[in-house]
Amino acid sequence: MGKPFEIVVLSGKGGTGKTSITAAFAALTEKTVFTDCDVDAADLQLVLSPEVYKSESFTSGAKASIEREKCTGCGLCMELCRFDAISVKKEEFIIDEYACEGCGLCAEACPEKAIGIEKFENNRIFFANCRFGPVIYGKLGIAEENSGRLVSQIRQYAKETADTINAEYIITDGPPGIGCPAISSVTGSDLVIAVTEPTLSGWHDLNRLIEMTGRFRTPVYVIINKYDLNEDMSYTIENRLKSEGIQILGKIPYDESMIYALIEGKTICEFMPDGLLTREFEKMWNNLISIVYEQESIA
Repeated sequence: MGKPFEIVVLSGKGGTGKTSITAAFAALTEKTVFTDCDVDAADLQLVLSPEVYKSESFTSGAKASIEREKCTGCGLCMELCRFDAISVKKEEFIIDEYACEGCGLCAEACPEKAIGIEKFENNRIFFANCRFGPVIYGKLGIAEENSGRLVSQIRQYAKETADTINAEYIITDGPPGIGCPAISSVTGSDLVIAVTEPTLSGWHDLNRLIEMTGRFRTPVYVIINKYDLNEDMSYTIENRLKSEGIQILGKIPYDESMIYALIEGKTICEFMPDGLLTREFEKMWNNLISIVYEQESIA
């Protein structure tokens, strides 16, 4: 292999088992870097239990601040702020950093030049190692919205780490939905695994996700989680995907062992190494490796 092959695990909504599936694959791989790009609620580390050796802040925007000694209390800034981020308390004007969007209008309008715009470092990126390899993940600060840029930076660090250790794969636990962070996770990746459940809403969310990834021409393979809870709907989803030329990577039956494994802080492959679910994951991973080598040979 040349550059590491980047696999992103996504879902149309939260709660489909995406992180548990990512963690299970982690237990079956070698020479892999892992990332959690669900920066609003990163929880892959709850299963992988990585040891953080470094973290850094990430600037995603700017915020306004008032120099008290210059402020004359004219109130023009509060009058102009369309985000209601400026208020008066005890005759002092205060800027709510969580409401401020850093647009800079108040700073431009202030007759005393008492307002400045500063970089706001409310996000963090964590570098860690776990029992399966390097892990890089991020945490979006409260009320921050530039999650797409944070995801892009995490992915860049993952590529640099992969180059350093000559990793063959990067596996990303992506964010749910089809918003900015999901788009940032897919852009430039090599393959997407879309996780769904056998419900009508699950199909709707999956269909939106497939449409989004299709805009980047990224190959998509689907895993149906808990397929046996509604086998008729699973069959319907399979047929619809087949008509669209999309391959099912695997189907996972419902098993409470997945819950007990999470309670123990283990992947299902560690919790039940000889169990049915572990054999299913091994089969899916072997299929995935075959797909990767096929794509590499075509490229």
